[in-house]
Amino acid sequence: MLASMNGLTINEAAQTTGWSPRMLRYVEQAGLIAPERSASGYRLYGPAQLQRLRTLKELLERFDVGLSDVAFAARMAASAELREAVQEWLTAQPHRPEDVSADDWLRFEQEKHQKLLAVA
Repeated sequence: MLASMNGLTINEAAQTTGWSPRMLRYVEQAGLIAPERSASGYRLYGPAQLQRLRTLKELLERFDVGLSDVAFAARMAASAELREAVQEWLTAQPHRPEDVSADDWLRFEQEKHQKLLAVA
């Protein structure tokens, strides 16, 4: 191992942790770790980052979740607006618009989806 006094390069960290360099970049992009940077801009993984990567892997295995799940949880923790919107959606009960008859509700919802898809 060619570890410097300041930390491991991304390839050394990948070899040490079992994460691929690509996954280490993704974990950083998702905001789950923040490796230091060398004067020339290279990522340097110190003991704190290695510990975060190890405990992240343990968390993923323990709860059988993916990185995107943890990244989303981090976004929710950081954003009260997102947290409230998700909570509102989880507790909301579907209701038929007053101007739509029960017989037309399915067609009404299908048309709304088709309009959304046409815009996308």
